[in-house]
Amino acid sequence: MALVKVAFTKWFTLGVLFVMIHCDAGRVQASERRQELTLAGPPSVVSFPLIHMVESGALAAFADHVRFEMWSNPDQLRVLVIKKQADIAAVPSNVAANLYNRGAHVRLLNISTWGILWIVSRDKDRFTLPDFQGETIAVPFRGDMPDILFDTLVQEAGLDIRKDFAVRYVASFLDAAQLLLARQIRHALLAEPMVSLVMERSRSLPANAGVADLYRDVSFHVEWGRLFNREKRIPQAGIISIGDCNQELVKAVIDAYASSLEWCQANPEACGALAVKYLGMITVPAAVQAIRSSPMEAIQSSLVKESLSFFYKILLKKNPALIGGKMPDENFYF
Repeated sequence: MALVKVAFTKWFTLGVLFVMIHCDAGRVQASERRQELTLAGPPSVVSFPLIHMVESGALAAFADHVRFEMWSNPDQLRVLVIKKQADIAAVPSNVAANLYNRGAHVRLLNISTWGILWIVSRDKDRFTLPDFQGETIAVPFRGDMPDILFDTLVQEAGLDIRKDFAVRYVASFLDAAQLLLARQIRHALLAEPMVSLVMERSRSLPANAGVADLYRDVSFHVEWGRLFNREKRIPQAGIISIGDCNQELVKAVIDAYASSLEWCQANPEACGALAVKYLGMITVPAAVQAIRSSPMEAIQSSLVKESLSFFYKILLKKNPALIGGKMPDENFYF
């Protein structure tokens, strides 16, 4: 997902600060129809419901034109937020807290993505992260969610990411996938739908004659549950509102996202076709498999504060800059 070097500190080093105008629960603004409403998200399953919301006209009552814009890197997301070029955006949960604590006019609306990260390997007999000790693993987005979670989990397992693994940082999930498919590396940390796409491509390579030689060895949400003795759910990503809050619109977005997610889960082929139309980089079968493999459930952020607080406290202890230096206050949650 997003690339944030050294815990997102660079995001606002240019002094880009917003005047905070929190949207407290008691300040309900009248609904005003907009000419355009922009929903933004990365090329990930977290964006699939946003795409369906656009296609289904779920927010047609609030704007003449509702559009989806894909962001592929942190610079693009930063521009979208700073210049308020999007109204709603799907982001990693730590990014949402980081933006909020650094003064951005955002609120976390929901958490929908509870685990989409996997170690994909050419070895089928590795079942936990400690099984990869001494191995070289391609890890995308140094300092961002994939790297943060990898470091968090191996530390909880009593290991050191720098001493016990040979981490090869790469710029993106695509770069890690290409190394894996080119057999330049045996293990890679990937996220859905790239996991499903790589598995599909592996089966299509001539040398494999339709037989996959890659395996989903370790899911991070399962490791999260095992190592922290908690439910196998990581509050990994959700959607934020950007700019002035119109609570009627925000509530409609929360409801529409939940409904669209349910539609995607009930209609994975149709949802996958929409994802391919907007995201381009994946195939319908890969999108379908990604939907079926991902623990997705849209829950309003105020209802999952315990899970988020547990996660944020870990990040705060690890590196306060990961979430903007402090725990987000009550106004962060919707």
